[in-house]
Amino acid sequence: MTSTLTWQQLRDLSLSELDDAADGWAKVSHHADASAERVDAEMSGSLAKTQESEAAKAAIRRLNRLSSNYHYIHAECGLIRSSVDGLSTELAAPQRRLKDALDDAATLSFTVNQDGSIGYPAGGENTMTGEKIPGGTVVGNDGTLTSGNKGLFPPNENGLYTPGTGPGGTPGLINPNPNHAKAQDIGDRIAHALREAREIDERYQTALSKLKAGPGLTVDAKTWADAAADVKAVGAAQADYLKDNIPLDKSPAARKDWWVHLTQEQREEYLAVYPDVVGNLDGIPAMVRDEANRENIQLLMGKLSGQHDEKSKTILDGLKSIDSQLRNPVPGSPPMYLLGIGDQGNGRAIVSYGNPDAAKNVSAYVPGLGTALDADFARNDLKRAQDTAIDAQKYDPSSASIVWLGYDAPQIPASEVIHNADVMSMHDAKVGAASYDNFMAGISATNEHADPHITAIGHSYGSLTVGQAAQREGGIPGVDDIILVGSPGTGADNAADLNVGKNHVFVGAAENDPVTMLPNHREAGGLGVGSGVGAIAGTVLGHQSGGGFLGDIVGGAWGAAVGGVAGYDIGDSTSDPDEIWFGTDPASKEFGARRFAVDDGPMPSLHDPAPAHSNYFNPEKDLQSATNIAKIVAGESDRIKMEQWR
Repeated sequence: MTSTLTWQQLRDLSLSELDDAADGWAKVSHHADASAERVDAEMSGSLAKTQESEAAKAAIRRLNRLSSNYHYIHAECGLIRSSVDGLSTELAAPQRRLKDALDDAATLSFTVNQDGSIGYPAGGENTMTGEKIPGGTVVGNDGTLTSGNKGLFPPNENGLYTPGTGPGGTPGLINPNPNHAKAQDIGDRIAHALREAREIDERYQTALSKLKAGPGLTVDAKTWADAAADVKAVGAAQADYLKDNIPLDKSPAARKDWWVHLTQEQREEYLAVYPDVVGNLDGIPAMVRDEANRENIQLLMGKLSGQHDEKSKTILDGLKSIDSQLRNPVPGSPPMYLLGIGDQGNGRAIVSYGNPDAAKNVSAYVPGLGTALDADFARNDLKRAQDTAIDAQKYDPSSASIVWLGYDAPQIPASEVIHNADVMSMHDAKVGAASYDNFMAGISATNEHADPHITAIGHSYGSLTVGQAAQREGGIPGVDDIILVGSPGTGADNAADLNVGKNHVFVGAAENDPVTMLPNHREAGGLGVGSGVGAIAGTVLGHQSGGGFLGDIVGGAWGAAVGGVAGYDIGDSTSDPDEIWFGTDPASKEFGARRFAVDDGPMPSLHDPAPAHSNYFNPEKDLQSATNIAKIVAGESDRIKMEQWR
């Protein structure tokens, strides 16, 4: 959109009226937000806790729709408020510069013409005639590198767009009238102020024109998809005014300090316009991140609902499940806080059970192999954090537990790794380690206790990620204890390498969990070579024995098995017995961690080659392990049941 703003309109614009309008939209947004909270807490929440009839369920569905309406009103009115407030704030500077220029023109008795050109009187003296040098008119230069000021002002009396000429003046020569330079300066300032104001006006016109609600009261995926486009449009309009001031390149502690020193109005603007940034910014308080992400998850679901690729469908399923759990919390469970959500990579989700800022004990669990933002993650990994929080609160009520999916874990099932560990590398863990350290620095920065007890937990490949994070310079920020369960190794030779002291590294390894006993690289290499050579030899012998095609197959299979065992034995005999795929076995004596007791777990089978790998957090399947983890998280590690090293 092209702005037609004139210098007279800019001069006369009442910014206080824009501020009043922004305040009015803010009140509507606040009222909608309060109404949504009341519906969720006092109406649908109360019904869900006390009633189980079909009528109650139908009422809850209708109340959830009402809540969605209020959330949408809150979001859209917040965007309008922020847009109007941003327009007022950004126009203040060019309006002030315009008024200063007009004041200077009046002081010098210059004329500011309707078209913005500046008329100045005669002045100075012609050295040849002794007469005053005639006055004239100048056109301001707005500072752009275009041919003059087309689009702002008409040409001067000589038909030129080049500023700086008056009656009888020659372009490119300095006018000897001393008033000329002063008039040119005033004209340039007016032109520049008007150009800047027009650019601002155009940006906000574009954004505000998009903020239109569809007819009817239905708030569905399409509605939130439109809202996501609205957020993007307003965010683009306010990039210079708001987003560029977000300390993205600062430490979590510096970000917390930035947020604390914002006014309430500024915080509300950032939440309205950049919920995706604020909600995922380490160092921002948990309650603020949760508020931002509860809106952001709606925007993401709206966006992905219009996309039909498999990745979008998979992430959408996970988002819907998390959203449902946020709306319908389990009675007796610690409250949920959505600390991060996104669709980059395989999806991002960070959920806390209990407020990590208010809790004295905080744990953050990193999942592993095959984990992505999908329905399985929302069902299984969230429950692991939930179970840990519930059990830890039995020992210290001031406990919170987080599941952190802030990286791309290898998309490989444990069953495939068991048969071929070569599919795993350390790359994803190293990348995730940096993000995890940053997140944990944020947890330490926002926690309200002087010395909180913080535990890092890694499961499966996630234990490698935690191990890599712990081996970075300074270790994992703020972490006191580290728990490794179902670990294929950490890349460390000794528990002391994890920077918390070896007595603060705890390991759970089920005897029937094959992931904790993956062969090291030499053993795996021997297994592969031996299987190949044995298969060839067995096939030849089977064929020579006259067994035909069946003899070839049977001979090859037996040869591969025998050769694989022989190759493994050769590799095993030349390698460290305590070494597994990613370094020293965390459950071994050589590693030096404290191994806590867990159930052996069910035996592997063809149907499920690693059933014991997923039971560590589940009090129904492995009460011993879940209890020990909870005690460590609650700061009661002296009460755990220990187990001998391997």
